[in-house]
Order: sequence, then C-alpha cells, then structure tokens
Amino acid sequence: MLAGLIGAPVLLLAACNDTKGGEGGNAGGGASPGNGAGAGNDAGAGTGGASTAASSSPKTSVAVITVTPADGATAASFSDPVRVAVAGGTLGTVKVTDATGKALAGELSADGTSWTSAAAPASGTKYTVTASATDKDKLEADANATFTTATPANTFVGYFTPEDGSTVGVGMPVSINFSKPVTDRKAVQQAITVIAEPGVEIVGHWFSSTRLDFRPQEYWAKGTKVTVKLRLKDVQGAKGVYGTQSKDVRFTVGRAQTSVADLAAKTLTVTTDGQVSAVYKISGGAPEHRTWGGRMVISEQFQQTRMNSQTVNLGSEYDIADVPHAQRLTTSGTFIHGNYWSPASIFGGQNTSHGCVGLKDAQGGQDQGADGYKFYRSSMIGDVVEVVNSGDKTVEPSNGLNGWNLGWAAWKAGSAH
Repeated sequence: MLAGLIGAPVLLLAACNDTKGGEGGNAGGGASPGNGAGAGNDAGAGTGGASTAASSSPKTSVAVITVTPADGATAASFSDPVRVAVAGGTLGTVKVTDATGKALAGELSADGTSWTSAAAPASGTKYTVTASATDKDKLEADANATFTTATPANTFVGYFTPEDGSTVGVGMPVSINFSKPVTDRKAVQQAITVIAEPGVEIVGHWFSSTRLDFRPQEYWAKGTKVTVKLRLKDVQGAKGVYGTQSKDVRFTVGRAQTSVADLAAKTLTVTTDGQVSAVYKISGGAPEHRTWGGRMVISEQFQQTRMNSQTVNLGSEYDIADVPHAQRLTTSGTFIHGNYWSPASIFGGQNTSHGCVGLKDAQGGQDQGADGYKFYRSSMIGDVVEVVNSGDKTVEPSNGLNGWNLGWAAWKAGSAH
C-alpha cells in the first residue's frame, strides 16, 4: 500500500490589527513642563504637570488554522480527504484548488470548526489551500498552504470495447479487460457507469478477475446511444494497485441485424430491422469438428486473413494465407468467413469445416456477387450470429463477446453490486 506522507500541520497566520490611540493631556497635544500662565503657550510655558500619550499594542486573532495534508508535503495521501480545522474561532472561507484552478468540493461542519473535502484529492497533483477564520472578537486569521499528492507505484488500466465513436450492432456488450487482476470488484464496478438513451437497465457481469462486461437484458434497440463513464483514477482495484483512467466512451447502435446459421438445413438466414433480408447456403463444422452452438457476436472483421490450424491446436491440417471476408465469433478461433477452396456443392449440402461457418466466395474477395462478399458487406461488429442444430454444446459465454448465452438471472448474479 502506497501511503501518503502527512507531516504535522503547519500554521500560517496573518492577523487583522485593532489599534486604539491614548488620550492627549492638552488640546494642543502632549504638553511640556512649564510655569507660564498665558493662553497660547509655547515651549517652556505651561500650567502644571506632564501628560503622556498612551497607546496599546495591536491585537492578533487567537484563531489557529491547521491544514491536513501539511503545508509543503510532497507525497501526501490521495486516499484521504483534505481537512481544514480551526481552534479558537470559526472558519469562514475554505478553497482547495489544483494547478488548473479546479476546486475540490467540501463541506463545513455544523459548528464551523472544520471543513472536509467531499472526495479525496487526485494522485500526482499539486493543490493550494486558502482559508480564513474569525475569533470571538471578530479578529480574522488567514492560512495558506500547498501540498502535492503521491503518485502510485502500481497501477492498472481497463482496455475497453467497443471503440469510442463507433457504430455497432445490437448485440455489442461493453467489455472491459483489466491489465492487472482486480480483488475489489465492487469498488471497480462502482467506478464504471454505463447509461443508454433511450434508457434501459444495464448490469455488469464479472467473467474473471480481469474481465467485466455490461449489457441490457435484451439486445440494444437500434439507434440507442450509449455512454461509458470510466472513473477508475485512484480507485484501488487490489492492494496497492490503483486505476489511472477518467474518461467517457460513447458509441451508437446501428440498424438491427441478427442471423441464424442452421447447420441441419445448412442455411444462414439474415434478418435486418425485423425483415428477412437474405438467405445464404453455408457449410459448418464436420462431425469430428462440430461448430459451437449458441449466440455469438461478431467481434472482429478481416477482409482477408491467414488461418493456420496450428493456432487452434489442430496440427498441420490447414494453412490458408488469404481467407476472404472473415468475421470472428469466438476468442478460441470460430469465424464465419468466405470459402473459395471447397467445391460449390458443399454449401447447403454438407458440413465439412474444422468448426467455422463458411459461405461460397472467390479468391481475392473481389466478387461482389459472392455470398461471402455480400454477407460481409452487410455486417458490422456487434451483430449476432446464432448457430443452431450444430450437434455441439453451447459456446462458453466468456469465449468472445458471447454473454447473451447467459440468462438474465445468471448474468445479474455475476455482478459485484
């Protein structure tokens, strides 16, 4: 745990003075000794004994102001609030600002003897404190202090998807992968807010100590505007490990498109904004390499990519350098993609792949009439492809952006709130 160094409070006082002059002995000011009796006396002439002007010393306020963290601290705590207190008086104004002039909000106690910031100061930041107080005689005391908070030695960040400013499909969750394991899941989840317009309940679900996803109960409505507010800066995710981010991410949900890949019928039926927009012939996983079942979200798109069986632990069964129109459905390597190397008869007729879903395509991916080309062009990240009748089990919800395979009750059970 990185602890701020808080020294003894330093007192800086400036008092308002109250000066009272003494009374003069004669109308003309202090008189000199003399024995003359005339009216208009000059030096050496007077009527009696001497009178000396009396004066009192300036009075200083007895109010004593202390600031915590102490003036001059260079590694002050960013986990504790700023406090200003006064003895022998009541506080007037208190202002705590950073180098940009941004004020740290706070509240005065009911008796006026202390002020506490509403939140802790930010890490690695210099602050200036100005405060005033008055004592019972209405004499004012002022205090000025500066301190700098410590910078944490161990930090974490959250890598988020989708990207800021993007337009996505209706199945796109907000997925955040943390650079270090989180042990205080509640603190971290509370520091992240996801709101939608139009409004809908959005709940977070922890898949692991490094992954937190958010989604509504059903797919987003088309046109929904989503804002993700990351307020992770100085949030302690694990002992001595603090977040560094404070930013907003915004994305928009586009048209509503979902597809159903029926591996018994060997067809892909595409529905756009409630209407069937296309039906394609497909080929899925062979009996020895069945395709996962369930709802899968397109998470990446590649106009052309290399696919090598060694990357999915299938030895040297295939290595295709130019697979066209590939769209990722799982982290483990399931894609829906174009296929130019298989005979046309398998599409709609036979499941022959190693687990992917294939559509007829042309090498180079330039044939605009090919099914692979057309489906790719109609798709976007966040679209849902549901695989049915594959003969295999449902995909793990954490394998890709596929939390839709969890019921709502199970999803909410994974929240730290």
